[in-house]
Amino acid sequence: MDGTLTQTNQLIYDSFNYIAQKYAGRTYTIPEIHAMFGPPEEEALLEIVRPDQMDEVMKDYLAFYRTHHSQLARLFPGIEDILRYTKECGKTLALFTGKGTHTTRITLQEFHIDKYFDFVVTGNDVVNRKPSPEGLQKIMEHFALQPNEVLMVGDAVSDVKAAHEAGVKIAVVVWDSYAKDIVMQMKSDYIFHDVGEFHDWLKKQFS
Repeated sequence: MDGTLTQTNQLIYDSFNYIAQKYAGRTYTIPEIHAMFGPPEEEALLEIVRPDQMDEVMKDYLAFYRTHHSQLARLFPGIEDILRYTKECGKTLALFTGKGTHTTRITLQEFHIDKYFDFVVTGNDVVNRKPSPEGLQKIMEHFALQPNEVLMVGDAVSDVKAAHEAGVKIAVVVWDSYAKDIVMQMKSDYIFHDVGEFHDWLKKQFS
């Protein structure tokens, strides 16, 4: 989701720092927040607060995330066109994200794109997070798909590693990848630098 479908990094940074300032009296740099990326928010925030604070902290985090969503996040222009076109072509769409269930639901609903996805796997739905292929395997099992029937689209190092582990093709998109330089050096099947380029490629595949 983040960096592929949506530009949500600033919302994530500000949400983390809202909690850090309120509960720990400090703020974190962007690299420090990146270092917490991976697990869902309930785990990542344990870097900032105590476990016994988590119920209150998550309520605060989700309230801030939802309230500031329209101001700090956006759907990349052209992404909904891709989702709509892919569905119209009869393809199955699934979402595999390390975000927690609650923030995933907020973003899907705020951008009105939940209707495009046939199945969603979040960081709360797996035991082993990316780069483990567990989420991809759940999707393949759900739809009874073989690896050669799947294309993963992602922007992060963990996406590429998960795709390799699952044996599926990976399309790397770098229109908002915070690890762009590293991701582009990794072995991938396709690389796309902007949304329009990816959409044009899909039209050729589906025609």
